[in-house]
Amino acid sequence: MKSKILLFFLLISSYWVYAQGDYNHEIKEYRKKYRKDFLSDKKSPLQHKKQLRYLRFYEPDVKYRVKTRFTATPDEAPFEMQTYSKKTKTFVKYGYFTFEIQNQNCTLSVYKRIYSPPNPLDDGMLFIPFKDLTSAKETYGGGRYLDLDAKEIRENIFELDFNKCYNPYCAYSSGYSCPVPPEENHLPVEIKAGEKIPEMPAHE
Repeated sequence: MKSKILLFFLLISSYWVYAQGDYNHEIKEYRKKYRKDFLSDKKSPLQHKKQLRYLRFYEPDVKYRVKTRFTATPDEAPFEMQTYSKKTKTFVKYGYFTFEIQNQNCTLSVYKRIYSPPNPLDDGMLFIPFKDLTSAKETYGGGRYLDLDAKEIRENIFELDFNKCYNPYCAYSSGYSCPVPPEENHLPVEIKAGEKIPEMPAHE
């Protein structure tokens, strides 16, 4: 009987190690593309390959990939979201995600940018700006962002992956209009996943 129990736990642990290893590779590839995007964006604050070494991330951790339930808010009116440059950008609250992490029930609102004139390339893209208890300590004080495509939400279920959260351009340089995470998106937990405060010298 003891040998069967031991075998069971060995199989479970082996599966977890395999799954984590496969997931680590997925996040590694995701971050490789993330770095390349800085160099291809003409508006990027990092224009030289050598600057990419200042980006820092937490190690991939599958526990920060959480299953959430989505609730739509179709009657919301557009509003002006503040940015750190004192300008505003027009958004509408598209809905919100509820989930449990670190034994706490959490909620994150998700927003849709309103362009004038409409931008068909961003038609289905949604935006989650947030802060957590690592903000201004281990991660950028102005908060971090997540993007997703509305089509990825199926039957009101979505897997939210904080390992893919990233810094706004304001974390690297001034002169950008980065949205300020609304107070309703201030999480009461530490999200030790995704991008950390960059280690860029003051002159860069």
